[in-house]
Amino acid sequence: MTRITEAVYSKGVLKPADDLGLCEEQRVRLIVETVDEKPEDRAAAIARLKAGIAKMQFFSQGSLPSREELHDRS
Repeated sequence: MTRITEAVYSKGVLKPADDLGLCEEQRVRLIVETVDEKPEDRAAAIARLKAGIAKMQFFSQGSLPSREELHDRS
């Protein structure tokens, strides 16, 4: 089973944010990655991302090419 969750390190103990559903004394492998952002920082980052996406143009400005122009049948 692979699961990703956040935890808080306090007094030498990692305290998971969610119930991991493990048996008592179950051995696990941990990969520790620090999370330096505060939740409000994430919200600001998402707002910046959405604003950037809104400014992008995903459609061409002119008319679309015809089928004949797309498929050269010579």
